Amino acid sequence: MRAETPSAPKQTCQSRTAAALREAARAGVRGGFVRLREEAALTQARAVDQQRAAGLPAGRLQGAPLAHKDMFFRTGELSECGSRILAGHRASHTATVLQRLDAAGAIDLGALHMAEFAMSPTGLNAHLGHGRNAWSEAHVSGGSSSGSGIAVALGLVAGALGSDTGGSVRLPAAANGVTGIKPTQHAISTHGVMPLSPSLDCVGVLARTAQDAASILQALWGADPADPRCLASGPRDFERAIEPPLTRGDILAVPDLNGDAPASSEVRAAVRRAAQSLADCGATICKVETPDLRETGALATLMLGAEAASIHAKWLRERRGDYGGQVLRRLERGLLYPATRYVDALRLRSRCMTRFVERYLGNAQALLLPALPCAVPTIEETLAGDASEIERRLGNFSYWTRGINYLGLPAISIPAGKSGNGMPAGVQLIGRAWGEGALLRLAHQLQRGTDWHLPSLLSNHPAAA
Repeated sequence: MRAETPSAPKQTCQSRTAAALREAARAGVRGGFVRLREEAALTQARAVDQQRAAGLPAGRLQGAPLAHKDMFFRTGELSECGSRILAGHRASHTATVLQRLDAAGAIDLGALHMAEFAMSPTGLNAHLGHGRNAWSEAHVSGGSSSGSGIAVALGLVAGALGSDTGGSVRLPAAANGVTGIKPTQHAISTHGVMPLSPSLDCVGVLARTAQDAASILQALWGADPADPRCLASGPRDFERAIEPPLTRGDILAVPDLNGDAPASSEVRAAVRRAAQSLADCGATICKVETPDLRETGALATLMLGAEAASIHAKWLRERRGDYGGQVLRRLERGLLYPATRYVDALRLRSRCMTRFVERYLGNAQALLLPALPCAVPTIEETLAGDASEIERRLGNFSYWTRGINYLGLPAISIPAGKSGNGMPAGVQLIGRAWGEGALLRLAHQLQRGTDWHLPSLLSNHPAAA
């Protein structure tokens, strides 16, 4: 996602932005948008054209059409977080990540569908309706960054921001057949982003390719005085880091996925397919045992529940009826967790991360895991049964992603072909802390050697025509 060169066709950024806005409006809610920023986006585009005409240096993302999950605040603009409680809310400040994308010359087309307060792994929203997969309206989009996965998959935007607290970037990326990266915990500023669980929240990127994701992530990187938790420092040249071909010194840990690991035969086949393709690209495959993510997943659930209940406590007292039923049940359960268990979850975190890295990565740069436990299900399948059955099914849906947030490690979801139902199959690579460059390089080199990420798979979809 590089800025145009002087020799590129003389089409103005304003005309391209106007065309992108028309396409997004034509797709409507099916395209993942909840609001468009027509005038504001065109104003940004005119500024890019004026900058180019004046011969000023181009920003890294100059003219790139983006859109973002509806939880990134921008001064004076609506940000409703997929909720009834924040309906009509206008932000008093702008998120640092949006400021950085603006500075890089990107064009913000609008706000995207999301699960209510980022609390559904499938894309369920009791107020806006379920996110519908880019490939099939009958299937889930993944969540909670549902609109980000949909809009990128349909080619309406070049990339989108999402948040990932238990898989909310990687799940919609996998379900819609795009690339989604969650960086190391606290690597990217969360200033001006609606929190869910501050100890787990990560700002992530969804894009068609690892190369585009690297460009966007590079623009976001760096310390932020407005966010003391943000630990990143200095620039990172992800765009250059992804280019070197893989060699036998690039070691990939691959589990056998035997036993009772929650992975269907199709998912296991996708992992084998991705491992073989990375080996064909030059990587060395190292077999490891299958990680048991039940404990880390449970600790993540406890931490998320306690922190989310604290954030929502006032609204739970005063506006309980304005929550969707599934979100309300999860938030009220968080009120019941003992403080001692929450403190234990915090205390055990670094120990669990060290043990996980030593046991499953060893001397490898990345660990290959499923992103989803099964082929992308239909919306009807995820909503069948009583409330307890639905919640059990939803918990299983994020089995492979939720515990990684507790460990604080970076992860990237990448397409790995199709399942038998014709829906995308995705896998994820888990890296060491601050290992985003290695993950992006593995993903980029894989995508150089395969066509799983190409938009031709969606060419017959009416919203992508």
